[in-house]
Amino acid sequence: FQLRAGDRIWVNLVPRYGYAGVGVVTSPAVPIQDFVVKDGSGKQKRLVDCELLTDKSKFHPDDEEKNEYVVGVKWIKAVDPEEAVSEVGFFGNQNTVAKPTVAKWVHTVERLKTIWEVA
Repeated sequence: FQLRAGDRIWVNLVPRYGYAGVGVVTSPAVPIQDFVVKDGSGKQKRLVDCELLTDKSKFHPDDEEKNEYVVGVKWIKAVDPEEAVSEVGFFGNQNTVAKPTVAKWVHTVERLKTIWEVA
């Protein structure tokens, strides 16, 4: 619930991969069962009804504490996990969302901007 519309996010996958994207949050966090996306034909459908979500064991619509929540994101740059960027000295954190202020963070963002050619 730390993310707000307009926030820029830099997505770091699990450590063995690295950073795989940068985007802008377009909508606040909502329970996953309420999140709506457009399918390939432009029709709206619930994210939980999409075929790509095969493991639904972590969805707990009756328990706010255990349920999954998602935000909308407009991707500026996204790469496949095999193309994710990881370098010695990059910022890393195990939290789902972090608002770092350390020098490593500034270095990480500036390098990713250069590598991905984004402003």
